[in-house]
Amino acid sequence: MAQVFNPFLPLDEYVPDGEPHVFGDRVYIYGSHDKENGTSFCMLDYVTYSASIYDLTDWRYEGVIYSASKDPLYEKYKYMYAPDVVRGNDGKYYLYYSLANDYPDCSFVISVAKCDTPSGEFEFLGHLRWQDGSLFDYGILFDPAVMNDQGTIRLYYGMWWPFERDYCGKEMYERLYSISKKTKEEIDRHPDGIMGPFCAELCSDMITVKAEPKRILTRDFTGTDFEGHEFFEASSMRKVGNKYYFIYSSFNCNELCYATSSFPDRDFKFGGTIVSNGDIGYGGRLPKDRLNRTGNNHGSIELINGEWYVFYHRHTTKRELSRQACAEKIEIKNDGTIPQVEMTSCGLNGGPLKKGVFPAIICCNLTNGNMPQGQCTDMCLPHIISKNGERFICEIGDNTLIGYKYFHFLGRTRIGVKYRNCHTSPNGTLKIMCGDTLAGRIDIAPSEGWRYAYCDIDISGNFPLYFIYVGNGLLDIIELEIK
Repeated sequence: MAQVFNPFLPLDEYVPDGEPHVFGDRVYIYGSHDKENGTSFCMLDYVTYSASIYDLTDWRYEGVIYSASKDPLYEKYKYMYAPDVVRGNDGKYYLYYSLANDYPDCSFVISVAKCDTPSGEFEFLGHLRWQDGSLFDYGILFDPAVMNDQGTIRLYYGMWWPFERDYCGKEMYERLYSISKKTKEEIDRHPDGIMGPFCAELCSDMITVKAEPKRILTRDFTGTDFEGHEFFEASSMRKVGNKYYFIYSSFNCNELCYATSSFPDRDFKFGGTIVSNGDIGYGGRLPKDRLNRTGNNHGSIELINGEWYVFYHRHTTKRELSRQACAEKIEIKNDGTIPQVEMTSCGLNGGPLKKGVFPAIICCNLTNGNMPQGQCTDMCLPHIISKNGERFICEIGDNTLIGYKYFHFLGRTRIGVKYRNCHTSPNGTLKIMCGDTLAGRIDIAPSEGWRYAYCDIDISGNFPLYFIYVGNGLLDIIELEIK
């Protein structure tokens, strides 16, 4: 039987900022497109993958659905940031995005492309505009998300930095200009400030804004239920029954949070964290105990064949520029709350992983006990790397934990680890933990090339599988074998 794991796309593919949408009997993932070992965010053209709603183990490459070169602003801005796609009332599909160069050099113009099918190829339609034909310019035009709410098309977008709250006068305007490229006169046109998430209703042409947008959250979160999880970016909206769920990335810059309201454009109340790419908050975990190096997060939720899922992204290298799509099943309780879920390796598999050969980089936990937030190129720490066409975990030092959740074991099992190191002092050991149980040990001998080492364990049930390295020097691991 086929198995799927996180990240669920091919391991040389980097599609962060994912917006999942079910169209017909397939679910499509739309997102940015990072380059492996890239030097900036979102360097590649948009691609999409899709899967049958009845089989989330089999994701099909749909190809390049849109090229940045189709946008008239391409000569100035080369990269396309986080997009979204919606089906219009005419049955056509509309792609919304913003162009940028190296962050924060963004166009702050929302572009629209159109296609007859959800899998492309989209064609440039125009830039979002006011009814008088001028470019739409209200707020910070960042991370557009769109929904068709029973025939009403709503656009969500925005970004929030605390500059408006913490500064005043000339210094405030200078800081706001550095982020938004808006002049003092343009900023002053916004009586409630330019920061935060906004909602704008679109006309039937899908490119014209009907009226002045509405701010959907307060401009100052102090003393509100959002405090500690303030909106930062990555707006996304879903409707569950009669409730609107606003999904966003908080200023903690590692988690996806949600807020709910009976209205699409006001009165949102903070709900909680759905997922963190370091499991911060899960089970009360503190930021200092994060289980991975953390970084920005972006995604949304989607109902697929009767089950709800959250799609998000993880980070790989020591930089923030190679992000990969992951997904987890979630529960929306009768009271409307979404309990936070942990990162797993089994993700969309429908249950724990079973016997097989697995890439080591599907680990959902990777920590030396002191993992940072954000870029960390000057630190020695365990991380996932792509080099010479191979993808593996490197810089595994003493007391590094590598975790896989979850595996199903049926008694006696042979576990193999394909590793290498160039260390010539005393051998190290990989402790094998099944949950809290020490199930076995694998001896690690010096080896300049890849080699397998094995251990037999005897355990039954569903367990997280952890490897803890104890030894000197640094270790690379590329593959696991469970048989």
